[in-house]
Amino acid sequence: MTRKQRERRKEDYLKAIYQVSERKGYARVTDVSRLLNVSPSTVTEMFQRLYNEGLINYEKYSGATLTEAGRKIAEALTEKFTILKEFLTILGVDEATAEKDAHFIEHGVSAKTIDILTKFVKFMKTREDPRWLERFKSYYRTGKLPECPKKEKQE
Repeated sequence: MTRKQRERRKEDYLKAIYQVSERKGYARVTDVSRLLNVSPSTVTEMFQRLYNEGLINYEKYSGATLTEAGRKIAEALTEKFTILKEFLTILGVDEATAEKDAHFIEHGVSAKTIDILTKFVKFMKTREDPRWLERFKSYYRTGKLPECPKKEKQE
């Protein structure tokens, strides 16, 4: 497993612990095992690593909670995921695909790109159906590139 793959896996676990902890206050091995679809022994091994790195508080058979450092990482990942998913749905990607793709993209996208996408998503949320977005969605559905209204006016 490459360093990048290990980092991505670690991020997935932190995000899973965060999600479960938000609901229950802590995350047990079985909770994370079900959420990530991995064996309990795999989760126990990762919990030990995350504990050793100071990212979670963990006592065998009791469950895990995030440390401040772990929480910061998990919250940043969750925010990144949310922005990416919202961006994809604005473009017309269906919810299930947007969720799957956002999860894949979140591990490799730069902070600068996320900053721009965050501003774009916030901007779009303040607009009611911008015409360019309607034209884009029409183009996506039909494959026919619509004429630019400004170009039509100029002629």
